[in-house]
Amino acid sequence: MNDTKKYGFTTTILHSDRQKPIEHGSLHKPIHTSVAYGYKDARELAAVFQGRQPGYRYGRQGNPTVSALEDKITKMEQGLATICFSTGMAAIGALAHALLRSGDHVVSSAFLFGNTNSLWQTVSGQGIEVSFVDATDVANVEAALTPSTRIVFVETIANPRTQVADLKRIGQLCRDKGILFVVDNTMTSPYLFRPKMVGAGLVVNALTKSIAGHGNALGGSLTDTGLYDWSKFPNIFDTYKRYTQPQWGMAQIRAKALRDFGGSLGPEAAHHIAVGAETMALRLERECANAMALAWMLEADPRVAAVHYPGLPSHPQHAIASELFSAYGSLFSFELVDGIDCFDYLNRLRLGVPASNLGDTRTLVIPVAHTIFYEMGPERRASMGIAESLIRVSVGIEDTTDLVEDFRQALGAQ
Repeated sequence: MNDTKKYGFTTTILHSDRQKPIEHGSLHKPIHTSVAYGYKDARELAAVFQGRQPGYRYGRQGNPTVSALEDKITKMEQGLATICFSTGMAAIGALAHALLRSGDHVVSSAFLFGNTNSLWQTVSGQGIEVSFVDATDVANVEAALTPSTRIVFVETIANPRTQVADLKRIGQLCRDKGILFVVDNTMTSPYLFRPKMVGAGLVVNALTKSIAGHGNALGGSLTDTGLYDWSKFPNIFDTYKRYTQPQWGMAQIRAKALRDFGGSLGPEAAHHIAVGAETMALRLERECANAMALAWMLEADPRVAAVHYPGLPSHPQHAIASELFSAYGSLFSFELVDGIDCFDYLNRLRLGVPASNLGDTRTLVIPVAHTIFYEMGPERRASMGIAESLIRVSVGIEDTTDLVEDFRQALGAQ
């Protein structure tokens, strides 16, 4: 495969490993389980530790199997470099641990995955101010900025209510202000959207979800798109300024979040994720088509009070989603009318599996207010638009007619 030629998304992922020599001609990068790396010349070891020579120091900071996955993610996002972590939450936590200091300020979308919301709440108790805003309108983000704002953080499509951030205008605002724009791309994936196109400096992916796609490995990543000027970020330690300026951010994140904090991805999980990623485009095309069919059917049924899916013209940010995304994702949520118990509905499903995950090949369903958002309480849920009957659906690759019939029959008799 000619590395200088531009190939399509799936072709690039399939042949990514072969861009570098692979042991014994293997088609996949092998699983390297060693945590230590020996050198024949002690001076080489010192050069690697000092960053003067490429190589591996210790498994917590890097691994050949993980590096091969990082290369794949970088190609997916058309970025400069990627660091992989043990989970998606570890990747988001790395932002706070490696880049923020007491007195800093973060502006975050108020429409967040429950654990991300919890993490920012924890961070706000450690001397870092966090402002939650409705990021569907850039004006709300701009109004929240202060001289100490270091990061603006949004999800592309919010989990679970599917609000879509005003991504292009927020990106322009951050460019104008010299602020690091961080976009969580998990709900869209690099196949449906590249946050680099709206000016994101760092991109988060929970690799567990659509990229791995089979519910058999945890992982997360941060990708530097190469767009952010790290000389504008005041929290870079002098130690990491010995690298070229575009490398400052990732050098500090790798040291502080992997070497010091230890949120490292293991080689076995990295291998599962890399293999799963090969079929991401094929899976997402089916999942997005299934999600659209289910959303249309449910919205037309009088027993359903509301359906939240960016692919529907009724969605408040349908126009933004249509402009930015190549499809509308595999996640949606819906509310039942009064008189239909959400637990009874879920128990009548034959194919939808009650479980907490996203991006699986199987369709997964969960009663949001009673599970993943229960801890935040009714007041915070209401502020996020989460009804007590809200059901989140992560749509799988089952046959479309089977899924539509299953979700229809579970509504019960007319």
